[in-house]
Amino acid sequence: MTYYDLSHSIRSGMPVFPGDPPVDITPTATVEDDGYHVAALHCGSHTGTHIDAPSHVFRDGSELDSIAVDEFVFDARLVDCTGKSPREPIEAAELPTEDGTADLLLCHTGWDEYWGTDRYFDHPYLTPGAAEHCREAGWSVGLDTLNPDPTPTENATGSEPTGFQAHHTLLGNGLFVIENLTGLERVPAANSTVTLAAFPLPIADADGAPVRAVAIDSDVPGDGDPF
Repeated sequence: MTYYDLSHSIRSGMPVFPGDPPVDITPTATVEDDGYHVAALHCGSHTGTHIDAPSHVFRDGSELDSIAVDEFVFDARLVDCTGKSPREPIEAAELPTEDGTADLLLCHTGWDEYWGTDRYFDHPYLTPGAAEHCREAGWSVGLDTLNPDPTPTENATGSEPTGFQAHHTLLGNGLFVIENLTGLERVPAANSTVTLAAFPLPIADADGAPVRAVAIDSDVPGDGDPF
């Protein structure tokens, strides 16, 4: 059994969605001065690798702490969405057909290569049709991008979907969105599915929360460090 950590480390100054709180980690006690080390963490609920709750986009949507913890373990299927240009859509025709073996689609765009740069915000995105395709198949979605919808930047075009259509389609139908994954190229693509665990921090009334996203492949011997 092999484990693949698919999470970005939370660091001061890391990328956040435009307008979200900046991330700041500041020591408040040190071993040298106090005999122990403590840091103050300031961040938004959608910091780094995180999962969205329905309440993220729906006034009466469920919060994460009301959802059973086993709902955050998925049978995940990897889909190759690499080779995209900035702000290029992922169409429904590029996604697999429903096969009954997965409940989450991992969209590997390779865009985590641009983490920490302005280019990261001009990521590929799901078209409304692609999001609807996932809804019909019963797939939650995980991506190595900031957003399943287009993120507003000065490079946005008039032909792009507006608002949060993919969020509404997925979160409004009992499905999840996991954003800012990394290292999806290490997940074995030959297998039909792998287990993905993405447990959110137990924040009360959370509309989203950081996760430690880990893919677990029971068919690969654990003879090396996958992290």
